Amino acid sequence: QVQLVESGGGLVLAGGSLRLSCAASALTFARYAMGWFRQAPGKEREFVAAIASTDSSGFYADSVKGRFIISRISAKNTVNLQMNNLKPEDTAVYYCALESYQSAQGMAAIPTDGMDYWGKGTLVTVSA
Repeated sequence: QVQLVESGGGLVLAGGSLRLSCAASALTFARYAMGWFRQAPGKEREFVAAIASTDSSGFYADSVKGRFIISRISAKNTVNLQMNNLKPEDTAVYYCALESYQSAQGMAAIPTDGMDYWGKGTLVTVSA
């Protein structure tokens, strides 16, 4: 069974940076996409960024483009999300997700209840 384990959340001042990591285990797919979604209090879960196992470039939500960078370490089945110039509106629980046989852009279009695998989430709090 695929497991996703997130790390790296915490409290940061506005304008600061954080890096999230997600390690996947028990992968059996030839290709897949891994990415990040977030859910703020009282809001629906939304797409943040994704990257495909066969590519080095990420796909981003407009709200984070230019501030967040997603990258992967193939040998470790790990995906990192470098978050810079954080804003209070970035405050949310960030969830790692994995979708088999999918592109990064395709992952962004999948309904959250249709995703193959989810991590448990890590809280990011940005104070003004």
